[in-house]
Amino acid sequence: MPIDRSTPAVADLHALAIALDAWQRPDAPLQLHAGDLGWHARLGAETTAAALRVWRRDERPVAVGLLDGPGLVRLGIAPEAHDDAELAARIADDLHDPDAGVLPEGPAAVEARGADALLAALAERGWTEDEPWVPLVRDLAAPVEAHDLRIEVVGADADPAAREARDAVVAASFGAPSGRSERWVALESSPLAARAHSLLGRDGEGVPVAAVTVWSAGHGRLGILEPMGVDPAHRGRGHGRAICLAAAAALRDLGASAAAVATPSDNEGAVAAYRSAGFVAGPASRDLLRP
Repeated sequence: MPIDRSTPAVADLHALAIALDAWQRPDAPLQLHAGDLGWHARLGAETTAAALRVWRRDERPVAVGLLDGPGLVRLGIAPEAHDDAELAARIADDLHDPDAGVLPEGPAAVEARGADALLAALAERGWTEDEPWVPLVRDLAAPVEAHDLRIEVVGADADPAAREARDAVVAASFGAPSGRSERWVALESSPLAARAHSLLGRDGEGVPVAAVTVWSAGHGRLGILEPMGVDPAHRGRGHGRAICLAAAAALRDLGASAAAVATPSDNEGAVAAYRSAGFVAGPASRDLLRP
């Protein structure tokens, strides 16, 4: 059957998130998640829709790509289509050719974990491997152990001071400017907001030290952490482990079968924090770079 590619409208975001939910399986590689779309929605629902490319067969989505920054597309592919040579060739052609309307001219990369047929097709076109990322997954069959942070759920109706504290912690963790409250408002007003649960961690003295947002894909499916951070002024005290445990507990309460995250392999501090919270590292994966 012919494969069509399109850029969706804002009205399509909810349906695409449902499709991505169905592709999240604990026994499959971590790939594009509805939570990735939700986190991108802090830039606006219209911007997020414009950043998506959807490949459909018989009007049904079989692959979704998120243009997540200049020259990077992150892909989710239906599990039954991971070895589909026809789909792989179509996506590879679309990614390889700047005139196709997916990736612009210049340096470009694709994240397509588990999509072996697509990765092989790109390699045939001369794409090369980038630096490794490590996926980490924690099984949530058993209750999550206790930690020593006081956790607040920070939603759209939370106290403004708590929202500002969450914003400041996330900004400090990633070296970004704080005071971007409008981005959280955009996220919380998007069609994907119901999937997000944002947590703020305070130490024994009530100081905000860590924050995380978790994204559910529904009962029995893989949930993700995006983003997670500890204020640099409070690192080295076990707060990374504690906020990861809080995230895992929140996802378990939401019915997730496992909690997952991916981070660059050389980010030793983050990998150590996740491991200490019971996340198990899987085989490293690499993005591919267009020559």
